[in-house]
Amino acid sequence: MLQVKDSMAREVTTLSPGDTAGDALALCRERRIRHLPVLERGSLVGIVSDRDLRSATPAFGDTARASALAEVRVGDVMAREVITAEPDDPIDEAANTMRERRINCLPVLEGGNLVGIVTSSDVMESLVYLLGAHEPGSRMEVVVPDRPGTLAGVAGLIGELGINIISVVTGPRLEGEPPSRVAIFRVDTINSSHAADILEKAGYAVLWPPRP
Repeated sequence: MLQVKDSMAREVTTLSPGDTAGDALALCRERRIRHLPVLERGSLVGIVSDRDLRSATPAFGDTARASALAEVRVGDVMAREVITAEPDDPIDEAANTMRERRINCLPVLEGGNLVGIVTSSDVMESLVYLLGAHEPGSRMEVVVPDRPGTLAGVAGLIGELGINIISVVTGPRLEGEPPSRVAIFRVDTINSSHAADILEKAGYAVLWPPRP
């Protein structure tokens, strides 16, 4: 199981509430980062993004921009309600938290101390590895009845052909009679057409690879 600690950045650039917007934006450019946790006396009190900072200051070319960058403080624009993760949280839970909250990063706390930060890019890379999408192979999409044992039945047929299954995930429940799901297999063969033929003969609907 992939955990947050396997994907998070451990060297975290932070700010204090009294830092200026200009200093914060300079750090974003220099470190090529978009999110900065804000610490006060060692405790996490907020988080600010480059978008927050740009929105709080005049656009390039505006004569008031320079003074605003020096006057606006991080504490004035940071988000104070910060959603966090813990190092041992499963990476898929972190991904779902970001999706539900519509955020792009999670500071990682351990015992109340900031120990890392995980971003949507980190999560995406982890899920690619979790699904085996980085390995050579091909994808098969099979409609299976939503009842115990059917997924194992498909996997067994694929295994009998000497094809190794790298990963398998299922989609949401599809209404119908009987209810079903689309199972997406990642298999270690470039040509999965023969396996698709066998599955269709066994009564399964194969959505991918395309059938003649």
